[in-house]
Amino acid sequence: MTDQTGLPSIAVADLRQFAASLDEEIAVGVLTEEAVRGNDLRPIAAWVAAQPSWSDLPFIVLTQRGGGPERNPAAAKLSEILGNVTFLERPFHATSFISVARTALRGRLRQYEARARLEALGEGERRLQTALAAGRLGAWELELSSMALSASATCKAVFGREPDVEVTRDDLIASIHPDDRDLVLTRLRETIDTGRDYSIEHRTIWPDGSEHWTEVHAQLYADRYGSARKLVGVCSDTTVRKTIEENLRRLNENLEERVRERTREVNAAHQTLLEEVAQRERAEEQLRQSQKMEAIGQLTGGVAHDFNNLLMVVLGNLELLGKHFAGDGKAMRLVDGALQGARRGAALTQRLLAFARQQDLQVKPVDLADLVSGMNDLLRRSVGSSISIETTLPAKLPPALVDANQLELALLNLAVNARDAMPDGGMLSISLREEQVVGNDGDLGEGAYLVLAVADSGTGMDAETLKKAVDPFFSTKELGKGTGLGLSMIHGLAVQLNGALVLTSELGVGTTAELWLPATEQRAERPAEAVLSTPQAASRLKILLVDDDALIAMSSVDMLEDLGHEVVEANSGAQALELIGSGQHFDLMITDYSMPGMTGAQLAEAARAIHPALPIVLATGYADLPAGTDIDLPRLAKPYNQDQLAREIAKAVAGEANPPLRFDSRISGSGAGRLETDDAGDEIGDGACVV
Repeated sequence: MTDQTGLPSIAVADLRQFAASLDEEIAVGVLTEEAVRGNDLRPIAAWVAAQPSWSDLPFIVLTQRGGGPERNPAAAKLSEILGNVTFLERPFHATSFISVARTALRGRLRQYEARARLEALGEGERRLQTALAAGRLGAWELELSSMALSASATCKAVFGREPDVEVTRDDLIASIHPDDRDLVLTRLRETIDTGRDYSIEHRTIWPDGSEHWTEVHAQLYADRYGSARKLVGVCSDTTVRKTIEENLRRLNENLEERVRERTREVNAAHQTLLEEVAQRERAEEQLRQSQKMEAIGQLTGGVAHDFNNLLMVVLGNLELLGKHFAGDGKAMRLVDGALQGARRGAALTQRLLAFARQQDLQVKPVDLADLVSGMNDLLRRSVGSSISIETTLPAKLPPALVDANQLELALLNLAVNARDAMPDGGMLSISLREEQVVGNDGDLGEGAYLVLAVADSGTGMDAETLKKAVDPFFSTKELGKGTGLGLSMIHGLAVQLNGALVLTSELGVGTTAELWLPATEQRAERPAEAVLSTPQAASRLKILLVDDDALIAMSSVDMLEDLGHEVVEANSGAQALELIGSGQHFDLMITDYSMPGMTGAQLAEAARAIHPALPIVLATGYADLPAGTDIDLPRLAKPYNQDQLAREIAKAVAGEANPPLRFDSRISGSGAGRLETDDAGDEIGDGACVV
């Protein structure tokens, strides 16, 4: 009979096989009352309970006469288990069975149609979600009766909310920018009243305070009676697009201005290029100047010894000639003129030597207040009578670790620079103060510093000039008035002393130069000149004079003999050692440094090995001994005059009976270890320091 319904059938022998055969494609299940009575229906009940939402499989149960559910409790229970069940009492006509089966089949086919619709809806939903995700659109629904809002995670993100945070309609309305809120509410009301689609773009304030743009579209859904039920829509974040549009608008509005600005930039770049070319030319000129100065330094370092030797001969002979012509006025004028010229040549040689060398600083604790006070007369003579000098030197300041000679030169340079900045006169202020640097303050390390400040009331400098003030070879003075090395040398000195040079200036107000110098708790050393008494003239001595230059030896011998001493001359270190080793007694040895075969330093060491108590004076034309010379001896700088020679002899003889080889930083001779300046102080000027 099942074949007459137009469906294929599957016959099974028991309930286990029946339950195993059930699936979604089964249209109707037919059971007999005898098959289910007393058997386990749980597998069938589990399948029925697990059906999809669209499925309600119809069952036909064939019962005995009078076995329907209305009179049979077991049948009623079976109805509860199977759900969609039709009871057909036997005996029955085939037509009745076919009718019941076809009715069940039609119901099942409607279920299949519902499944197809659900699947289509599910596919549509997936496509919709894909489209929303691809377009970064957030979906939302608003039930108008309850104003309950349902929003997707993307929709919440558009309004700056986290996906797991519940968001209400009032939350979203409150997040709308105050200036746009009334317009949004008005458009919503118009959509609800007229059914017109809702479309708007407005600003949104996120919980973090940032401002964003949001675009919203929605449609009104009504029930079958035409009453508005809900709004369904989407939203998106259009901040990036709005930013781009705003930038484009501004670009378009400012196009002409941008063209003008670009033209100015091109012109500025062209001008910069021209300035760079000019700057390169200046740099090349500075390089040529630097190379020239380096060549001068190398030249002076190489020939200074010979110059000093020549000047030694001239000065020595002129002094002796002066004694022979003491009563001849005309001859004395000639001798004095020659002496002045020779001494100027000696001073020039010393300055060139100081410029060419790179000497180690003799850093000691120095009382800066005493140093400045001691220079007062020299400073006043250097700056002239039209400039007043005011000093502020507090008492009980700690000493500073400096090289006193080099600091004196730096101070004199600053004073002369200040003088040049005040051609019509003015005020020069020199002050001292103590400062503490905490942490790392630029070029200065942590600790205590003494600040030596030199301030003038001169023309001052603008910011651009101030930036270049310490650059080598930069000078604001007219051509030929300075080399541009003064401030750069002072800056180098400050850095070498672990300090700094700080310049401040203002046009028309003046310039202040501050030397920051490290303070120390050590006691300041008093200058050697303050503790040494004037040496007494030495009695007749037997002196060994060693010099390879015959002219210098002759001149020196004459000066020594004129002083009343007995002189033995040696022209080399080897000859001098022979004389010392021969048993002759010498009260003093004066030796040149630069000699072939054996230097004066080597001779001194060898002589002390033979005669440990022999006083030795090293005469040299070098500003500094060459690198690697470790011996320390009292030094007499060439060219020297007879008075300086006499003083050094007296000091050496009055010294210790067996003086160790030590270094005496005081170099006697023309210009050595002293500040020299003429009445105007011009040779200090813009960096021509005398060391």
